[in-house]
Amino acid sequence: MIQTGDNNTCLVVEGGGFKTGFTSGILDAFIAADYSPFTHYLGVSGGSVAISYFLSQQYRSCLDSILLLAKDKDFLNFKRSLGSQGYMNIDFIAEVASKKVPFQIDKAIEKCGTADVHFVATNRVSGKASYLKPDPNNWLDTVVASCTLPFVTKGKHVVNGVEYLDGGWSDPLPIKWAYDNGARKILVLRTRPEGDKTKQSWADYFGSIYFRSMPNLSQVFERAYEKYNEGLAFIENPPADLIIEQLTPSKLLKSTTYSYSKKSIMSDYRYGLDCGVKYIMSQNIQSTK
Repeated sequence: MIQTGDNNTCLVVEGGGFKTGFTSGILDAFIAADYSPFTHYLGVSGGSVAISYFLSQQYRSCLDSILLLAKDKDFLNFKRSLGSQGYMNIDFIAEVASKKVPFQIDKAIEKCGTADVHFVATNRVSGKASYLKPDPNNWLDTVVASCTLPFVTKGKHVVNGVEYLDGGWSDPLPIKWAYDNGARKILVLRTRPEGDKTKQSWADYFGSIYFRSMPNLSQVFERAYEKYNEGLAFIENPPADLIIEQLTPSKLLKSTTYSYSKKSIMSDYRYGLDCGVKYIMSQNIQSTK
């Protein structure tokens, strides 16, 4: 539960696979300016990775981890596509965060202070969104659970005996959840242009058929694009007592969820860095008026 009050500010970070380079640029600008006026942090999929490195105040570490995943042969391997592991080795994210670009959990927890942190994952049995609260013992597990894409990765990740998959399928824009739990000012970092609605993707359609023996989960895939558009509609028409700001790219990013190059990731990162700096400057201007 988010503490209630007019000053209760939530940072919501959308997922987006390799588009997270854009998000990491925004958050690096926040780190450089020591800007973190938030009482709650809410991440989805790649947004969970970005929030984690932001909270530990590790400048460029999120970008470094994305670049490392992008070039490592162990992370992407199309020969595994039809196997149980999937062509994207999602567990490699935890290895990167623990060994190659070490995520400093103690610093993240210290930075949180009294703020709450939740990562969105999808319960594989019920098909409902779960808002996992990470702790020192399961932080990386909750991040991996939030990022586990069906048909691309192993398809599920277990946390405390419960099977989860990517939170983007059940609540890709968890703005209403933040509001229902007390947030009255929300800053959303998105990887799609403002107002950009989605249509049913091949993964949505395939998932609804593949999981037909699990009706709850099948319906999640069938309605995934509708769920995203519902979240977008809530952003565009918020309740009277809610202030929503969003930082979005003005056009499609160079990288996509699955396709990328070092050049495209760096371009998106620099774009995000510029957006973050401009946003902070606008806040400083408003505070002096």
